[in-house]
Amino acid sequence: MIQPEPLKLLLVAAVAVSLAGCSTLSSVNPFNRGEKSRSTASQGERIPVIFGDDTVAVADALKGVDFSLPPPAPVTAWPQAGGTPDAPVDHAEAAPAFQIAWRKGVGQGSSRREHVTAPPVAAVGKVFTMDGQATVVATDSRTGARVWQADLRGNDKRDRNAFGGGLAYADGKLYVTSGFRFVAALDAASGAVLWRTAVGTPIHGAPSVAGGKVMAIDLEDQLNAFDAATGAPQWNHQGIVEPARILAASSPAISEGTVVAAFASGEITALLTANGNELWTQSLSRSNRNNALSEIRDIAGRPVIYKGDVFAASHSGVFAAIDLRTGSGRWVIPVSSITTPWGAGDVVYVMSKAGELICASRETGKIYWLVDLNKGFRPAKASRFFGRGTKIRPYWSGPVLASNRLVVVSTTGQALALDPKTGATQGSLSLGGPAILTPIAMDGMLYVMTDEANLVAIR
Repeated sequence: MIQPEPLKLLLVAAVAVSLAGCSTLSSVNPFNRGEKSRSTASQGERIPVIFGDDTVAVADALKGVDFSLPPPAPVTAWPQAGGTPDAPVDHAEAAPAFQIAWRKGVGQGSSRREHVTAPPVAAVGKVFTMDGQATVVATDSRTGARVWQADLRGNDKRDRNAFGGGLAYADGKLYVTSGFRFVAALDAASGAVLWRTAVGTPIHGAPSVAGGKVMAIDLEDQLNAFDAATGAPQWNHQGIVEPARILAASSPAISEGTVVAAFASGEITALLTANGNELWTQSLSRSNRNNALSEIRDIAGRPVIYKGDVFAASHSGVFAAIDLRTGSGRWVIPVSSITTPWGAGDVVYVMSKAGELICASRETGKIYWLVDLNKGFRPAKASRFFGRGTKIRPYWSGPVLASNRLVVVSTTGQALALDPKTGATQGSLSLGGPAILTPIAMDGMLYVMTDEANLVAIR
């Protein structure tokens, strides 16, 4: 039986939709810059989209057609939520045996008041994790032994039940953001606090570090930049404030002096890391007359910068490729997703909210293959909302391309390995608990943080 706790991030979305405002149906292309919609958000413009055909299907011209993937390469560190900011990981040499090496508890698991939402990061022989109570743990990546622990939760009563945030490693420091309204830097070797800066709004997303700055998006859709050496605020960019959102949160992607941030409004914006000057903005939002949840436009997965393009997906059903330099849209697929896409060679992979793993052409957006990981699932009928015995549709996270396998994890506590060329299942593992965070790779291993705050190493 699948327990409801790991899906609370999604369930809040269903409740929050009642707060969303009405929108006017607009162009079929979110990149259309023609006549402006008469419906605008409280700040800035939001262009909803409706597709004439919501069907995502394999392109006839690509059925059985091969495509190129890069060979597996060693990954010596996974310092930020998306891997490395300067050289994206597209095919990790990791976990060729696909077997559990060890499991270790690293804090307090998710409950009604706390949620494990921070993706782990790894560097210098350690895996760094944070639980739902802002306890950061450094674990030896080979043995699973605990190296140090730091409890960063403050004494502010208003933040007693806060959660969220994330981690990033750079230059011997571990940077922390938190729903407990702070940004901090720790010594990665000892866990000692080097600086701590209070902020006015909770931060649910992980930070990104580049150019001497720590950047993170807060709960009010503001991208904030802090000095990495001192924690002093540097600049900020305000996105459209969106009341209807999910509790999962995105982290910025960075490449060659440009930071790309995604917001709950469905906006995706590129800015200069040096001063926060805006380069371009696009909107990945749409409306669907048959689905009220399409009013939640959140881009909860991290945008991916790969080979000059930005790939991002919104909850409201837009998966798009955008030119990093110009901000012009290249293609759009009607896919609803709250996870991070994965670019590799000729293709890009994305996991839909419904549990479909999709392999699309990086150049055209046409579909090579798709596989429904929830095929055959039948929800149990319950007498009350989330009553005892209720079965919730499994939620899948990922993928990660590692040693010629696509690895995904789910709230069923299962890790699946799939053929990256066909989507066929090659193997499965029991993680011992539900997982909603995408695996990371380092030094030939994969690491998964479960919803019960157990760190699982896969060799």
